[in-house]
Amino acid sequence: MASNKQVAKKAAAAAVPTGPASWPARLSTYYDELRREMRLVTWPNREQVRSTTIVVLATVAFFGVYFGIVDYALAIGQTNLYGAFTR
Repeated sequence: MASNKQVAKKAAAAAVPTGPASWPARLSTYYDELRREMRLVTWPNREQVRSTTIVVLATVAFFGVYFGIVDYALAIGQTNLYGAFTR
């Protein structure tokens, strides 16, 4: 007697056609499985999207200002260093 796993494997193997002429069937199977998986996705609500968007924008602004200050300080340091050697 075949186990449930063996029956499932045989059914899965029979469901996926092989060969060059079977691409429409494989494409259809792909879209069916994609649709099934997308129904299982837990989508965020509007409030979650808004709060995470605010966090991302604040983080980007913070690091933009931080790297701007660091770049400016390094540019001044480099200018002073080059100036010390050209005198």
